[in-house]
Amino acid sequence: MISLSTTLRARRGMMREWRLHALSIFSLAVAFVCFGASLLVVTNLRALEDRWAHAGRASVYLKDNAAADDIESVKQALLRVNGVKQVRYVSGQQARLDFGASQQERATALASLPAEAFPSTLEVEVVPEMTDAELVDMAAKLQKLPSVEDVETYQAWTERLSRLIRGGVAASALLALVVLGAVLAVVGSTIRLALQRRRTEVEVLKLVGATDRFVKGPYILEGSVQGAMGALGATGLLAILFMIVRGRLDGEFVNLLGLQPQFLPWYLVTALVCSGAVLGALAAMGSLRKLVLV
Repeated sequence: MISLSTTLRARRGMMREWRLHALSIFSLAVAFVCFGASLLVVTNLRALEDRWAHAGRASVYLKDNAAADDIESVKQALLRVNGVKQVRYVSGQQARLDFGASQQERATALASLPAEAFPSTLEVEVVPEMTDAELVDMAAKLQKLPSVEDVETYQAWTERLSRLIRGGVAASALLALVVLGAVLAVVGSTIRLALQRRRTEVEVLKLVGATDRFVKGPYILEGSVQGAMGALGATGLLAILFMIVRGRLDGEFVNLLGLQPQFLPWYLVTALVCSGAVLGALAAMGSLRKLVLV
């Protein structure tokens, strides 16, 4: 429990040495921005992985010589499969028109593309409860049909995205160590410098019988506040940068991903600020252990 006396002394000390503490908070904010940015990327990649893993669809590419009766037979057979919600036939001509409608500026390039670039497909929508194994089994059976050229379940993209996420998590862990070192170094140096500037005050307190806990309390609180404010400032700066980047994202690119980028959830922001406070307090305690206050 932090006493009112400790809080007032810490506040007075930070106001007296505000330039020193402001520089410390800025340095910590830079470190936390790097770590927060990595968390933001990993968070959105995980959301994208979950979105694609539960996309609930598959594309059945049909051969060019597939007869209309065969296509209808495949469609009706799919509709009878447990878990299939809807099957929509998209001809090659319709696929060309749909793509051209969303890419007006590329109409000339589209006109030169061969017909094979837009095969006829059956777009299959399945329920989210359908497992990956069931989807793979359905795709394997469809590929054996003579009118089917290929089946795309988009699982390969999900697996690639999973590998990318694992790499992002590893990078975030490395950045966490960098942030830890930065907090320990910056806060520790700031507290030691502040202690040297207030050494006369400390010596007077010791002479009148103040305990080490009483003397060190404000410095530990100052370190905690520095860490928390550094993390909070980094979160605010990261939010501004995120809004700028999201505002410049192309709408068609967002539609292609099927997901609107999101900022860090509240619990991660809270954890980041609390971690900054705890690390700042620990750094201050570590720097004080080496001095004459123990």
